[in-house]
Amino acid sequence: MRQRRFDRRELGAIYAGGVIGALGRVGLAEALPHGAEAWPWATFIVNMVGAALLGWFVTRLGERLPPSTYRRPFLGTGVCGALTTFSTLQLELFKLFEAGCTGLAVGYAAATLIGGFACVHLGTVATRRARVLR
Repeated sequence: MRQRRFDRRELGAIYAGGVIGALGRVGLAEALPHGAEAWPWATFIVNMVGAALLGWFVTRLGERLPPSTYRRPFLGTGVCGALTTFSTLQLELFKLFEAGCTGLAVGYAAATLIGGFACVHLGTVATRRARVLR
């Protein structure tokens, strides 16, 4: 079995994208704080924006631009991976359930899943429409 060679430039692309995504997420979390019994808008927004960007990037990189070794790791894994946050979503759901806000927790989970899929779809459709309009 052949082992894949470690690519420092790919790791650098992921790291650079991750810094950008994480700074965006932290900035929004600081701008939109919430209590234990409130809708976690910052996390919801970054997850929706990240899903839309992922739909845009993957479609654009896969269908419109010439192949590149570092665009997908930078944008998809780095920027979108650090911008979105499944672990914070889980923690917020746990806190909502713990605070007795079961309906809010279920609504938040459902809105995140449905909204995330919708945003990926919209990002993909927007990328493909942009190609048709040119």
